[in-house]
Amino acid sequence: MKLSEKFSLAGKTALVTGSSQGIGKGIAIAFAEYGADIILHYRKDRAEAEAVAKEIKKSGVKTYIVNADLSKAGSAKSIFDQIQKKAKMPDIVVLNASVQIPKLWQETNEKDFEVQVNANFKSTLLLMQYFAPEMISNGWGRILTIGSVQQVKPHPSMIVYAATKSAVLNIVQNVAMQLADKGITVNNLAPGVIDTPRIDQDVPEMEERISKRLETPSGQLGDPQDCAAMAVLLCSEAGRFITGQNIFVDGGMSL
Repeated sequence: MKLSEKFSLAGKTALVTGSSQGIGKGIAIAFAEYGADIILHYRKDRAEAEAVAKEIKKSGVKTYIVNADLSKAGSAKSIFDQIQKKAKMPDIVVLNASVQIPKLWQETNEKDFEVQVNANFKSTLLLMQYFAPEMISNGWGRILTIGSVQQVKPHPSMIVYAATKSAVLNIVQNVAMQLADKGITVNNLAPGVIDTPRIDQDVPEMEERISKRLETPSGQLGDPQDCAAMAVLLCSEAGRFITGQNIFVDGGMSL
């Protein structure tokens, strides 16, 4: 098989959580370009998800939409149940959805903690538990978590978010060892500062946004496509020999 053919995702179905905007949207569109059917997930804006679905359909693949708030109990099971009714079980699962609640560590309360831990950490483990068995049965699968440069450079106002991303990496490395001989890879893609709607939410002041840009050695903000390119590699046959890895897509910010 030619190397270019190994990047094809034709015949695969991919679930991308948090794919109505930002990095998740970029990954979902890229997977569709490479031939995968896409299961989009959104939390609250159905119209936004439908707009992404419309764009994806231009690639000639099937698209499904599921809804759940991953900070709430039962949400992972809800996604699993919705997919059982609408589509085939995914060969590829990209766990991108997450919650950030910017607060100084002394001001973080129990609710802030629970929402972020449930959405970012607990749901990651539960979704792996729900979808890995089918991958094991098929002898092929890809699980990709979306981490953060904050795993190694935590922002002072993101203490819980950064901690959950570090915890997810530990899960990735643990599960990767247990699934490596079953044709399944498990990796973590850690973005730096990516120009998405979230950056305006988390960094409202322009001066701080410019400061963030300068923190990146490349002097640039990333684009969702930068993450999508790596995701295609890791989730295709081209990436079959990469597992248990933490790969930064951050313009050198983690250095």
